[in-house]
Amino acid sequence: HPLTSNNNTIITTILYLNTITTLFTTIYTLTQNNIKKIITFSTSNQLNLIIITLKINQPYLTFLHIYTHTFFKTILFIYSKSIIHNLNNKQNIQKINNIIKTIPFTSSYLIIKNLTLTKIPFLTKFYSKNLIIEAINTCNTNA
Repeated sequence: HPLTSNNNTIITTILYLNTITTLFTTIYTLTQNNIKKIITFSTSNQLNLIIITLKINQPYLTFLHIYTHTFFKTILFIYSKSIIHNLNNKQNIQKINNIIKTIPFTSSYLIIKNLTLTKIPFLTKFYSKNLIIEAINTCNTNA
């Protein structure tokens, strides 16, 4: 956008606001017990990463991250609804126990999908987030 592309003060302000928003949503997510709220607020952190990627002028990395994030979060929401349904509408993670014994198929896939979201090497999110971190470290805004 012409307003922000040449103005380093605006870019820096947007990056600081994104950092504060990410910190707030991370703290709020850590205090939640509802499984759907946890997944929703973790999506908020990824949206901040996407905005930062746009601000450093990397639209292809933004598209890659949006695509992979949407795919994996959709699967996580489907699995969380399956867990809630199979556990008689329990959404509080403190009241969920022995999930591996109760629904082994869903819980094993949920563990695998969580590993892909946590940047395990050679999985999609590993490449998506590492490319973004590399682009942030080498951009001129960070100098």
